[in-house]
Amino acid sequence: MAELVAVVAGATRGCGRGIAVELGAIGATVYVTGRTTRSSASPMNRPETIEDTAELVTKAGGKGIAVRCDFSVAADVEALASRLDRLDVLVNDVWGGDPFVEHGTPFWESDLDKALAVHRNGIETHLIALHKLLPLMVRQGSGLVIEVTDGDDETYHGVALPYYLVKSGIRRTAQAMGAQLREHGVTALALTPGFIRSEAMLEGMGVTEENWRDATAQDIHFSMAESPHYIGRAVAALATDPNVARWAGKSLSSWSLMREYDFKDLDGTQPDWGRWYDDIFGKGLDPHAVDPADYR
Repeated sequence: MAELVAVVAGATRGCGRGIAVELGAIGATVYVTGRTTRSSASPMNRPETIEDTAELVTKAGGKGIAVRCDFSVAADVEALASRLDRLDVLVNDVWGGDPFVEHGTPFWESDLDKALAVHRNGIETHLIALHKLLPLMVRQGSGLVIEVTDGDDETYHGVALPYYLVKSGIRRTAQAMGAQLREHGVTALALTPGFIRSEAMLEGMGVTEENWRDATAQDIHFSMAESPHYIGRAVAALATDPNVARWAGKSLSSWSLMREYDFKDLDGTQPDWGRWYDDIFGKGLDPHAVDPADYR
């Protein structure tokens, strides 16, 4: 198989970084895109940079190419597209909405500007990425598009309305693109992580990647936390699956694909957030009375 060329939109940190690195681990050339560079911070005000991620991609065995790109700016994405002769994998992981989400506040009492900013950051960016980058795949008659979301169905879990609309909208985007792109040889799907152990989450819990299990004392559900590499390995499995078209239009998850492809997280376990959620929240099992190891 020829070396894969991938674009990871929103690869600065979190899922995007884990995905980019795991694509590097299968030898891909990865265009690592985002807004935060070593010389220019984004409104997210985080220390991670696209250059850091690109170096991790190369260290993993691929070729990381850092490209600053604001996916809310069509000209930025057009400039990115102009650098590509072909594109095998597009991972649409742009988010940047956390500073604007008001969970726990009734929508009619929330800040409207913040609500609209969530939509702009979470939906409009994805549409711009698709509009400017899909022509490459359509022309070559092949490719894989992965829309990264939160959740694999439309169940409402009490989150802020704009957040729910963005994440469900991404799933519906994948459904529509899966249908539209099939005749062009391109597969589009949606993918969600479970309880993600991102840099921001670790920081918020007061732990590191090395001692993350200590945070289960604060939140027992954190015992199911998965590193960003877990969803990255799901993406790598999809990218190397010759029958990936069978997933077109579907909303998939790290745990469902673990069952399909049998990959493991960094610690050698296989966290199954879906089964944990079904047992604890669906069947009413006491999370303190079960062994988390049985779900990993």
